[in-house]
Amino acid sequence: MTLITGASAGIGAEFARRLARRGSHLVLVARREERLHALAAELEAQHGITATVAACDLSQPEAAGHLADELRGRGLRLTGLVNNAGFGTFGRFEGEDPERIRTEIAVDVLAMVELTRTFIEELQASGRGVLINVASMAAYTPVPNMAVYGAAKAFVLSFTEALWQENRRNGLRVLALSPGAAQTEFFDIAGQEAASGAQRLQTPQEVVATALNTLDRRNPPPSIAVGRMNRAMLALTGLASRRRSVMFMGAMTDRAAKTACEPHVSEALALGC
Repeated sequence: MTLITGASAGIGAEFARRLARRGSHLVLVARREERLHALAAELEAQHGITATVAACDLSQPEAAGHLADELRGRGLRLTGLVNNAGFGTFGRFEGEDPERIRTEIAVDVLAMVELTRTFIEELQASGRGVLINVASMAAYTPVPNMAVYGAAKAFVLSFTEALWQENRRNGLRVLALSPGAAQTEFFDIAGQEAASGAQRLQTPQEVVATALNTLDRRNPPPSIAVGRMNRAMLALTGLASRRRSVMFMGAMTDRAAKTACEPHVSEALALGC
């Protein structure tokens, strides 16, 4: 059974569809309960799996503990965990709302860490467990005008790669997945300016296929960037100095910021789930 956060749309929903197709039972986690029930009904009808709905606001303290209690109360144990929920905002740091910053860190970092700690022993015990943490291309270089988001995803990348090494010999497959700009609701929250410089938006299907194909390898790497162009860009970025990399990203986002009066947020979708 695989738990997927941010499962009501975009990459999370696609993970649910792909894993259900492979026969995995699911726990679908997000705030928007109606969407989760619709997806659960679709997947159960199409693939004969069990999809359990667990509506949850991951920005709240003790969210991971409450979720664990609910699952254990139902007698459910996990063999897979996909930490996908997250969101970002676009704009200069001094213009960000402090409460929004706290929520962003709570969802993008704290919930991911707490869910991983809560369930990792179950994943290890299965002998065939899977842990996927969704990072971002923003993890590899500081992103001016998305300073908190870039830093949060850098944490996800570093944290997950460390766990990959810790679990290499116990059967738990660990992967940090780094999509580029994708066709999801992310930009409804962060604003279209956050996609500045993207030549093409990746599809959720492309992102999830990359993750699962990578984990199907005999010796999967600790992390994978989605798309050949993005992987080539990472190789080139490694040749540039830190100073030049940050200045380059700053020039890109500064151009986009000229059209933005304030950080973009959406209360309806604020948790990316």
